Amino acid sequence: MKQEVLVIDDNFDIRNLISEILKDNNYRVRVAANFEQACFEINKNLPDIAVIDVKLDKGDKDGIELLKKIKEITDLVPVIMISGHANVEMAVESLKLGAYEFITKPFAPEQLLNFISRGLENIRLKKENVQLENRSFHSFEFIGENPQISKIKKLISKLSSTDSRILISGPTGSGKELLARKLHKNSPRSNEPFVVLNGALLQPDNYEIELFGSDNTDGSTNYGFLERAKEGTLLIDEVSEIPLETQAKILRILMDQKFKRINGKEDLFVNVRIISSTSKDLKNEVTLGNFREDLYHRLNVVPIEIPSLSSRTGDIPLLIKYFQKKISEINGIPEIEINVDDELLYTYQWPGNVRELRNLVERISILSQNENKSNVGRLLHEILSKNSNEILDNTAVSMSYPLKQARENFEKNYLLAQLKKNKGNISKTAEFIGMERSALHRKLKSLGIKGIN
Repeated sequence: MKQEVLVIDDNFDIRNLISEILKDNNYRVRVAANFEQACFEINKNLPDIAVIDVKLDKGDKDGIELLKKIKEITDLVPVIMISGHANVEMAVESLKLGAYEFITKPFAPEQLLNFISRGLENIRLKKENVQLENRSFHSFEFIGENPQISKIKKLISKLSSTDSRILISGPTGSGKELLARKLHKNSPRSNEPFVVLNGALLQPDNYEIELFGSDNTDGSTNYGFLERAKEGTLLIDEVSEIPLETQAKILRILMDQKFKRINGKEDLFVNVRIISSTSKDLKNEVTLGNFREDLYHRLNVVPIEIPSLSSRTGDIPLLIKYFQKKISEINGIPEIEINVDDELLYTYQWPGNVRELRNLVERISILSQNENKSNVGRLLHEILSKNSNEILDNTAVSMSYPLKQARENFEKNYLLAQLKKNKGNISKTAEFIGMERSALHRKLKSLGIKGIN
């Protein structure tokens, strides 16, 4: 379905010109020539995006008032302000009131189309992030009374109001992305996109296009992670995996606050909060020569280390009770009572950390409906004992392979198991493992995994 643009300008020629440009580029267009017509169109039906001239009617009711009116109704309609008599103060006021962009007349058609495309992409990401938050995180909190967890809880409120760069370290499944989302959600940028770039999942040749975007020879534009996160937060997950050459360019962006798309000529200014995460010892990676020391210091303004679950087993009862309640609410099923005094919960190593514990509680909650307490305990032992044996078996086999091959074998086996569990459904698998669908497709292709029935 075509996306709709509302064009509001009191100059017939300009209004008509913009309309024709947009129609030629497959947009539906509505127009208004003055303040009253614009109010009528806005009240009748909100467009996907609006282009508004600052000065209308030559009176006190102008485009700024229309901008305010739209923003009072919703923040999910981007507004591009245009003016032939612009000054810095006017532009700043518009942007403060929520305008997505400010353009001075005369402007090139490509510039307007670029801003409209970016504005619509920005809103699409906002909606996706809300859906992802609701679907995958369900407002999960940091649960625990461990001193490190208590310290992190206090840091969330302190850091949320700042734009300081943060480096989150911790083992896989410990909650690094959850923490980053909490920091974003509690920040002034909470209504803007939260975008995740996973450094471990991109092919080395694609890093720069994915990060910076590209201007293509056919006139189209690919928007990179930096532009998609405009005004919001960019989480660079597994930052240690980014190639050294790209690390140098990220450092330059952090210093200059601007970049160019691949094949682009125009400098694009950056207003994005950067949060990085890693499951490796990044300082050691610097020592080994795998990570730039100057970039490390730029990213590591505020370090946060999340402990492994095996180092805070005293929090397991609180986590289990919390997940029991949340999973019951999410799935609409009765809570299942799990014996939090079971010794196996505290001797098991929890290689998947809190994520593994959450998955265990969800699996038991679903499989143990209408079962008695002894059967619940039996199922818990079966799952953890099987996992322990698989860990030992996989470790013994992997020791005979070089690191790269062992890692690929693990990823392949893991993804095959998840695909089989979800009957080959890529979307469900991507959602469960916390990966974007397109990134999962690329990973499966790189590992030579084809469709599963």
